[in-house]
Amino acid sequence: MLSSKERRTMGSVTASGKSPQSQGFLADEIRVSKGDPAPFGATVLRTGVNFALYSRNATSVTLELFASAVEKPVHEIRLDPAEHRTGDVWHVFVEGVGPGARYGYRVDRAPNENSAVHRYDPTRLVLDPFALAITGSPIWGTPYARRGLDQDIERFTPRGLVVDDEFDWEGDRPLGRSLGASVIYELHVRGFTRHQSSGVESPGTYEGLIEKIPYLVGLGVTTVELLPVFEFDDLEYRRVIRVPRDERMNFWGYSPLSFFSPKASYARESRDGASLTSFKRLVKALHAAGIEVILDVVFNHTAEGNATGPTLSFRGIDNSTYYIVDDESGEYVNCSGCGNTVNCNHPVVADLILDSLRYWVCEMHVDGFRFDLASILCRGTDGEPLERPPVIERIAADPVLADTKLVAEAWDAVGLYQVGSFPGQGRFAEWNGKFRDDVRRFVRGDVGMVSALASRMRGSPDLYEGDSGRPWHSINFVTCHDGFTLRDLVSYEEKRNDANGEESRDGESVNHGWNCGFEGPTADAGISALRLRQMKNLLSILLLSHGTPMILGGDEHGRTQRGNNNAYCQDNELSWIDWHSDAEGEDLERFVRTLIRWRELLPLLRPSEFVAESVSPTPGFTFHGVELGRPDWLHESRSLAIEVRGSPAEGAYWIAVSAHVETLDFALPAAPGGKSWSRVVDTSLESPLDLREPGEAEPYEKESYRVAERSVVMLVAR
Repeated sequence: MLSSKERRTMGSVTASGKSPQSQGFLADEIRVSKGDPAPFGATVLRTGVNFALYSRNATSVTLELFASAVEKPVHEIRLDPAEHRTGDVWHVFVEGVGPGARYGYRVDRAPNENSAVHRYDPTRLVLDPFALAITGSPIWGTPYARRGLDQDIERFTPRGLVVDDEFDWEGDRPLGRSLGASVIYELHVRGFTRHQSSGVESPGTYEGLIEKIPYLVGLGVTTVELLPVFEFDDLEYRRVIRVPRDERMNFWGYSPLSFFSPKASYARESRDGASLTSFKRLVKALHAAGIEVILDVVFNHTAEGNATGPTLSFRGIDNSTYYIVDDESGEYVNCSGCGNTVNCNHPVVADLILDSLRYWVCEMHVDGFRFDLASILCRGTDGEPLERPPVIERIAADPVLADTKLVAEAWDAVGLYQVGSFPGQGRFAEWNGKFRDDVRRFVRGDVGMVSALASRMRGSPDLYEGDSGRPWHSINFVTCHDGFTLRDLVSYEEKRNDANGEESRDGESVNHGWNCGFEGPTADAGISALRLRQMKNLLSILLLSHGTPMILGGDEHGRTQRGNNNAYCQDNELSWIDWHSDAEGEDLERFVRTLIRWRELLPLLRPSEFVAESVSPTPGFTFHGVELGRPDWLHESRSLAIEVRGSPAEGAYWIAVSAHVETLDFALPAAPGGKSWSRVVDTSLESPLDLREPGEAEPYEKESYRVAERSVVMLVAR
């Protein structure tokens, strides 16, 4: 803290005094006046900046203004509550300040009758929750030391940055593609291009991802879903856990410092708010290539952790507003598994979440959001589930977000599971965890899974049909960032998470994987061939099912994490995509690329409404077994055939899926309207016969099809 002589405590007066650290955006002389309580944050006006901060329970607030890379403030403004407070909002207008100024607050309560609930610490500078950019971590994995302060990794203090984020979008508009017509590709901005094999000029950055857009276009995906890009502390584990020489990094980023600021160290030019421009260029470039952008957003918890975690922002501003805490003990409710739970349905916090979403849509042009642990947004201020959570209803009905894609991870860390029942008037699609588990179990050969598989491939009507439900509400996935990669799913039955330093206690223990007879890497050609077929089986079911498919980035190459199913802290080649290609990786990529083309070519694969069950040859969705019209629903069954017929122009397709260990002869229905069947997929055949390119499908005129063990077959009539 500064001495009284060094302080500049100002009301509505002019302050003067020379400072060697002063810069053009922070004048030596500033003039302070009352300011306005709205909008929150730092708002750049013609002659200065208006600052507004919510804190109901504080009795004193001090705004500190800083020059770049300097520890001590240039100006310190103690706000007089008689003039600078309206209701629960502290505000001030400062002339002589402009874009580029750094700022933060010191907030206190005196007397503090319950310091366990009101966690004020005036020795800590706290970050404005509405800061559009943050300084203090411009280079990934590098502790930042300001002049006048010894490098102290445990005293990391992020500061807000006053920004002018004007950008020429050159007419960029949302692409407006429906979810039902989408193929989502989940990727990590850093991990996608960080490996030396990526061949990009700016590895691990927004710019590096721009360089890889032609690859994404060639693959055929329509949408990228980015793991968290809200600013977070990549050195969190070294600062908080304090393990000597701990090499773990906060790689995934699921512990936000801010809901507005893009991650600075993901930008090639990371200082002074340049990350805003870098991110906008990425979105603009993806849109120009016809690819939409969905952000994985974390509103359920923050980087401040539990009671022993650092005071960085929300905790030191108004702990009992921003978090769900016990009114007496101050103990944090922990529905996130990360130490704290954001009080999402408090009106002030709900406003913050809505403002954040609108900002990313209006100013950053993103197309949608995937809400991490979204069921936490359904909990009330006491932590109990709500039937009609206000923040969800507000998001669903918000006019600005009316065309924005909304996807819920419809569960939380303490047992609230809402897949198929997430609220929101049908506006939210859902990560369908039941699709993942049921498809995995069927493909590995579990009994009793045929009925469940039938529902999943039909778009999960058991979960979504009725009211306003549509097939696209089901985000179908077999793998995602959290869990085994596709290759590891067919290579391991036990997680291998020792590198995480938690004695493999972390990560899901029930993965429904099958190692094909040997745990881990093998030189056995037979096992390797079976693993490749199983990967193709899983991909075929994923991309040939009704609903919205999502692919984990790198699965199309057969990427491995060597059995680690929770690589949240692994910023190394375990997590980075290796772009070196071998024959098997190239074959798998061809397989994915061609399946996506077929999905785009056949509207019957992506219906906007649930296709009704019917009896062949009536148009609709028909189930068969080895005999026509007689599906085998018995517990021991491991096979199913599906026929989907549309209008004469749409034609039909027939799919057989088998997890049996012997071949089965399936009778074929007659092709509709004088058409004939052509074989598109047979995963038992050698590449490239296992999947034909559009225009090269092989005519098939027999009355039955011999389906090999553990394989997927698709015939098309059009």
